Amino acid sequence: MSSQDDEPEYRVVALVLISLVVLVVGSVLGIGIHKSRGAAVPSTATAAVAAPAAAAAAPVGDDASVVVENGVVKFYFASGKSDLAPGALDALGEAIAAAKAGKKLVLSGFHDATGDPAFNAELAKQRALVVRDALLGAGVAESSLELKKPEQTTGTGANAEARRVEVAIAP
Repeated sequence: MSSQDDEPEYRVVALVLISLVVLVVGSVLGIGIHKSRGAAVPSTATAAVAAPAAAAAAPVGDDASVVVENGVVKFYFASGKSDLAPGALDALGEAIAAAKAGKKLVLSGFHDATGDPAFNAELAKQRALVVRDALLGAGVAESSLELKKPEQTTGTGANAEARRVEVAIAP
């Protein structure tokens, strides 16, 4: 047998290996995209009742939470995470109605002073985008949303309070 007789077999093996690599890489990317989109927009089925307006202004512990205070919806995030708390869409009810009535919503991201400032600013931006995506998913037009640059703050001094995104109805 000559080496030319084996050439088609090598081509088939190479084609199978390349296809397998493409399939694995595509699956990994697809799973990553699916997970990132799944965390971005919470389902209303798992949403709990929104915190009342009289709730405490600061988050409890280091878990994600949502508080409505003086018409401003404050989303608090766990350290290093950008997952919305249960009840996020319920808490946004008034803001969503205002946006659909023609008002503009201002989303402001904040972060604490611990760790790498560049990473914190990017995480604050990602958190604001998660809130924006929830609003878009609820039917708010993108033209009704204004994103403000992430700010470093500690509020009352608690890092948990600094890790937040606020949604306010513009006057």
